Amino acid sequence: MPSMKLPLVLVLVLAHNTFAVPPPSPRQASAPATYTANPSIGGGANFVAESAHFRVYGTGVSAGDAATSLKIMEAAHQCFVVEQGWRTPGLSTKTGGVGHEVGPWYKMNIYGVKESEIPGAAAQTWTDSNAGLEFLKVVPKYIVEASVVVHEFGHAMHYSEENWVDQTRTGAWWETIANFIADTYISTPLCTSAKTASNLPSTPGASIIDLKKVIGNSFQVLVDGTSGTGNYYQAWPFLSYITANPDAYPGLGKAVLLDMIRKYQTGSNETPLHTLARLLSAASGSTVSVQKVVGRYWARMAYVDIGHAAAATAFASQRNGLNYANLDSNGGGKYTVKTARAPRYMGANIIPLKASASAGTVKVAITASTSTYAATLVVKGGGGTRYVDVVNGNASVALASGEEVSLVVANTPALVLYDPFSIPTELNKGLTYSVQITGATV
Repeated sequence: MPSMKLPLVLVLVLAHNTFAVPPPSPRQASAPATYTANPSIGGGANFVAESAHFRVYGTGVSAGDAATSLKIMEAAHQCFVVEQGWRTPGLSTKTGGVGHEVGPWYKMNIYGVKESEIPGAAAQTWTDSNAGLEFLKVVPKYIVEASVVVHEFGHAMHYSEENWVDQTRTGAWWETIANFIADTYISTPLCTSAKTASNLPSTPGASIIDLKKVIGNSFQVLVDGTSGTGNYYQAWPFLSYITANPDAYPGLGKAVLLDMIRKYQTGSNETPLHTLARLLSAASGSTVSVQKVVGRYWARMAYVDIGHAAAATAFASQRNGLNYANLDSNGGGKYTVKTARAPRYMGANIIPLKASASAGTVKVAITASTSTYAATLVVKGGGGTRYVDVVNGNASVALASGEEVSLVVANTPALVLYDPFSIPTELNKGLTYSVQITGATV
């Protein structure tokens, strides 16, 4: 979650009713260096400043803050639109969407507004439905916060891509994607050259990863939009994992998120995981399922070994304060999952183990209410991290001196069509299991 107290909200309002940098997108080749101003989008009152692709309007925004915000936005545009190939929000969705890049190209409008105009939010993305163009409303004190404005720019790019619009089963994922875009901009090397070109500090900053939510509540549905308790703002590390693709699974990698959007079955209202399943199935030589990907993601989250250096740094400093109380002891090395923390649909339990000796063998034997789970013994030491799959309920691993071990149990059933804002009771029941552990304790 970004550092501000106010939540970020995507509002689609009808105003009138790894990380290698690829070459510039061919679709951007015909775009003008400077887009055309369009004050009609959002009202156009109280112009403050502009750049090649953006304009700032509104009251309460100083010239200095407007200039800084424009630098941030230009760096984000260069990084994600020009270098990564996202569709620019400067193009109307009325011109045919991806693959039909028909101008004119318009500058995106950013409005400084009073908090009372967008209560409870730091910023919002709005849409002029007649024009097919997005604009931003931002409380002025947040207009220089990349975690806010790049988050909203992520929404605008996503809306311009169009395929997920009005698909309720993708709804909560919009915030997951926007925070992934914001964190990628802030804390990874992907946008280094773009920031340098905008005369901004280029060294990656601290990740916005919320480990207390992602790991402390890892039992929740992978993307949960439940009001007050959901994780949909915080679930973006899954997108980081499938983008970095540290396991080199065919079908994943730097293009996977755009593929999940662009190869979505238009109008199907399927979930993003269903789209991902098709991408994996279509990948040459792939035998990897979504369930395997989710299981390995959670295994790697045991030590945040997902190809994201800043997130791993955050874990190293915060791990001792995270909630790992997932199991109850029954004595004799046997444990049962707590009912309230049983892993739900595509969620998991991460369970650090205390080895009985500095070097030795740790064994686990799992008995579960269903076989549709993916469990892993994860070993971390000076030589890196290794992963041992639990097969038919059993696994063992020999530890070298200085190594530590965790058990990860992910609930990975067959895919279900569900709305993350209204999760069916069945998906929230959780996987019931017990485990016999030899050579270690919880």
